[in-house]
Amino acid sequence: MATVARIDALVLAAGSGSRFGGGKLLADFHGAPLLHGALAAARAAAPGAITVVTGADAQAVAACARAFDLDVRLIHAADHAEGMAASLRAGIASLSADAGAAFVFLGDMPRVPHAVLRPLAQAVADGAPAAAPIFEGRRGNPVVLSRALFEEVSRLTGDVGARPILQALGMRLARVEAPDDGVLFDVDERGDLAGR
Repeated sequence: MATVARIDALVLAAGSGSRFGGGKLLADFHGAPLLHGALAAARAAAPGAITVVTGADAQAVAACARAFDLDVRLIHAADHAEGMAASLRAGIASLSADAGAAFVFLGDMPRVPHAVLRPLAQAVADGAPAAAPIFEGRRGNPVVLSRALFEEVSRLTGDVGARPILQALGMRLARVEAPDDGVLFDVDERGDLAGR
C-alpha cells in the first residue's frame, strides 16, 4: 500500500458568513463553537500540521482555533473578500515542501464523519490526483488534493474553491462513499445550527 510523504490539513475559515449574519464560525453548535467541529475532523485526518486560513473576523476566528488547539498554524488570506479561491490559494501556498497532499476542510462543516478520512487519504496515496467523499450520489467535503494539483490551485479565482479542478479530473477523481450526510451538511443560516 503506497503512502504519501505527508498529508496536511487546511481548514478554510475566512468567509464573512453574510447569510448567517456574521460570526458564524463562533456560533454555538451543540455545545461548542461551530469551527471546532471542522477542527476535530482535521485533527483526526492529519495528526501533523493543521493550518487555519482566516479572513473576516480574523482575530476572533484565530482565538477560537487556538482555544481548540494551541498548535494550529494560522494564515491570513488578505484577499478573502474575493471568495473561497483566495483562502484556498493562501492555505496551499503556506504548506511546507514536504507536504505531499492536503485535506481541505470547510470551517462551517461540523459533522464530517471521521470514518471517511482514512479512505480519502489512501486513495491519494495509491495514486489518485484528488479524492472526494460521495453520499447518495452527491460529492461533498473534505477533499484531498495531491501536490500535483497545487499549481492549479494557485490559479483559481472566485468563490468556487477547487470545484473546477475536481470537475476537470473526471474519472481520475477518486470517489469515496461516505457513511452519512455529514460530508454534505454545512451551516449557512442560523436555522442550520439545529442540524444534528
